[in-house]
Amino acid sequence: MQKILSKDNKLIKHIKKLKEKKYRDEYEEYIIEGVKLIKEAINEKVNILQIVICEGCDKPEIIESHLKYEIAKYECISVPQNIFEIISSVENPQGILAVIKKESSENEIDYTADIIVAMDDVQDPGNVGTILRTMDSVGLKQVLVSKGSADCFNPKVVRSTMGAIFRIKIIECEDLKVVLEKCKKNNYKIMVTSLDAKKTIYEVNYNKKIIVVGNEANGVSKKIKNISDEKIIIPMLGTTESLNVSVATGVVLYEYTRQKMIDNSIKK
Repeated sequence: MQKILSKDNKLIKHIKKLKEKKYRDEYEEYIIEGVKLIKEAINEKVNILQIVICEGCDKPEIIESHLKYEIAKYECISVPQNIFEIISSVENPQGILAVIKKESSENEIDYTADIIVAMDDVQDPGNVGTILRTMDSVGLKQVLVSKGSADCFNPKVVRSTMGAIFRIKIIECEDLKVVLEKCKKNNYKIMVTSLDAKKTIYEVNYNKKIIVVGNEANGVSKKIKNISDEKIIIPMLGTTESLNVSVATGVVLYEYTRQKMIDNSIKK
């Protein structure tokens, strides 16, 4: 295992840069932190470039022996605590992080999917991460992300996904409206969440739909609403008028799941 003792080391400077989106985009790399995410990355066979371990953090109570064996197959670097704190994005780090190479930047959409989720300027990293995690829980494999949304490879987003980031294809859209119009040409209908919708989430069919969820403050943008085919609303019995975007996405996706399970049961 290589030891690095200087904060001026080239690799340490490089990892520190990856906290910023422009460098993640430039190098097509991002950081993951913590034992669980490292384990998930190894299991999913993602492209791990380096694993950095803080001195003294490789104890059995922190990193299990079988995981140590797997970690040893990669390029591993040991650093003192003061160096690790420079490159970490966590307030109380576990003392292990990895540099991951992004998957191919190829943005081809899989048009065989039942539904596709699109994020229209969802700006809170925690919301973006939770949406990705929820999508993973219902078996979705791709997401359209507008330019104005939080970066899916932001450290906080990555942590919030709990490993889902490794299983979902992130399709970053320079112009989401243009991408959605292309989807319409491939036999998808655009469905948006809206407070002025007449149909509830229980009154629509989810086959070949793009489900667009919007900005925390303003919802789905007007230009996207203008090209939508259906508007849906989550019925609420209380006085609250709207839900957090990640919660709303979960409610919609599990109605899709309910309908899919019924359809599969009928086919049997």
